[in-house]
Amino acid sequence: MFRLDADPTLLLETEEQRQLRVVLSDLLAETCGPETVRQQTESPRGYDEVLWHRLAGEIGVHGLALPEEYGGAGYTFAELAVVLQETGRVLCPAPLLPTVVLAGQSLLSSGDRQACARWLPGIASGALTATVAGFLHPAQVTAERGPDGWVLCGEADFVPDGEGADLLVVAARAPDGERLFACEPDATTCDRTARRVLDPTRRQGHVRFRGVPADPVGEAGQAPAVVDAVLDAGRVALAAEHVGGSAHALDATLEYVVHRTQFGRVVGSFQAIKHRLADLLVAIEGARSASAYASACLAVEAPELPVAAGAAAVACTGAYRLATAEYVQLHGGIGFTWEYSAHLYVRRARADEALFGTGDDHRLRLAGLLGLTGCTD
Repeated sequence: MFRLDADPTLLLETEEQRQLRVVLSDLLAETCGPETVRQQTESPRGYDEVLWHRLAGEIGVHGLALPEEYGGAGYTFAELAVVLQETGRVLCPAPLLPTVVLAGQSLLSSGDRQACARWLPGIASGALTATVAGFLHPAQVTAERGPDGWVLCGEADFVPDGEGADLLVVAARAPDGERLFACEPDATTCDRTARRVLDPTRRQGHVRFRGVPADPVGEAGQAPAVVDAVLDAGRVALAAEHVGGSAHALDATLEYVVHRTQFGRVVGSFQAIKHRLADLLVAIEGARSASAYASACLAVEAPELPVAAGAAAVACTGAYRLATAEYVQLHGGIGFTWEYSAHLYVRRARADEALFGTGDDHRLRLAGLLGLTGCTD
């Protein structure tokens, strides 16, 4: 069993992780200011491709948690969580979550060494963007054997970065049951359309497969377990992003209330404001602890991961919702304007609440995992 009291250092930030945080913070402060993020989301690809390659080439972000044999650095998810906190802090729209976490984890979890050797080096180098389809939302995709191999037919909706990703890892129904397939779609056999979504910094798309050539990943019957593992990794990753976003909201609000005056006094000196900020700090620190524990569980592949991921999803999503609400409200009238950056964080927080299941979904799943489904008041 994985016990934090047996190795408490798993929750402590190492010197390497602190240095990584500083380097990332400096780079993202330079390249992902509020106005820059808006410009990136309005670009054809939805993010800064130069920054994407700098993150991969200069810092090695994409390959941090990938094995060295596949072009990665051989670190763990604990290091990747540092990256996700910092990108979440600035709402960096680059598709790290679908590429590095979802697609990368699906390939690794499949245990298919040939598939990993084929695609993970491209993910690690930044040359390849990737995503998953049929994991987050039910999809009607079937796999059939054609004269030249497997082909995919059907539709998948609200696919993260579905319009532009170079590689799709798809959960599809095959004659021998649900299986995973990987494909590099092109316009001749695959229609991809951007969906209009609440959060412009996290694009989603509708994908229609029309006989797309695909390669099987892993063994038959393995897909449900891989999908579950990928969704837990996604929940842990999202929790880390939410910690970063919540921390930004608190910092920005503190900066505002200690300078804004009303009735001849600094707003931050009002007792009601102090109480609200204190409550927010408590929520964020609780979320930070839940995220750290879940990241540690994922880093060492602990059996407690499903519970830790669910708990982190509940705690961090709740803290982010509260943080963004206070971000808007404690900035007064300016906080409600489109021009101010607070609304971008509100959109991210609200959209993310349903990305891997709602808070109620997570609580019900936790109750089942903990054997509490039969409990009554």
